[in-house]
Amino acid sequence: MKIAVVTDSTAYLPKDLRERLDIHVVPLAVTIDGQDYDEEIDITTNEFYDKVRGGGELPKTSQPSVGQFAAKFKELHDKGADAIISIHLSSGISGTFTGAVQAGELATDVDVRAFDSEISCYMQGFYAIRAAEMAKEGEPLDAIMAELDEMKKTMRAYFMVDDLSHLQRGGRLSGAQALIGGLLQVKPILHFVDKVIVPFEKIRTRKKAMKRIADLLGEDAAKMPLEAAIIHGNCPEEADKWLAELSALYPDVQFNISYFGPVIGTHLGEGAMGLGWVKRRADS
Repeated sequence: MKIAVVTDSTAYLPKDLRERLDIHVVPLAVTIDGQDYDEEIDITTNEFYDKVRGGGELPKTSQPSVGQFAAKFKELHDKGADAIISIHLSSGISGTFTGAVQAGELATDVDVRAFDSEISCYMQGFYAIRAAEMAKEGEPLDAIMAELDEMKKTMRAYFMVDDLSHLQRGGRLSGAQALIGGLLQVKPILHFVDKVIVPFEKIRTRKKAMKRIADLLGEDAAKMPLEAAIIHGNCPEEADKWLAELSALYPDVQFNISYFGPVIGTHLGEGAMGLGWVKRRADS
């Protein structure tokens, strides 16, 4: 059986990795001043932050249409795919997963398994990478889906933002929570619970928040082999510095650096920083 792996652009996987593992991407879009851009295609992440810096109207984001998914699934079937695993950002913050499910139901000539990562960014990408690696190894479809479900047990991600108003205005965090954060002048650590973004802890400074997240990584690193990703909102130098610090503290963890692209960056804002991790495969 030939299994194709699809994800959406919010996984923010490097092009060379996608090409090496044959991971296919359906883009989400961002609208800035009335102009629509498919992220990673029509606009780069650097261009996005340049355009929105300085305030103004918050960009709008939109999910792929069912038709876009249907076209991608047909394309892959025509190229010989017997089954498709379609992995997407959390259904609690986007309708992208639902669109993939609906398109899969229309694709009667190929077995489409849509998977809700219940998270986003490179952590979502970890699922796509694992699925693609297993598909290339010839693992059966059900075994790959079971592995993705198993990954959820150890998947963790924590992030902080410089300005909660982006999340509040975009409807991804309740107004009351955003107001409390603003009044207390804190740097809340956020995470996903039951597919939505909620506060984890309220901490006074960015430095202390990053240390707290690092300590959480350390707790899990003491229990199991991990692969992790530092994810930044257009602050690569800070991400590189954090990578050096974390690598020294946890030399057995496999680290990657990624970024919050246009769609997720719309809701988190410039300066956001995150760290996520998952248990490594035994043979990796």
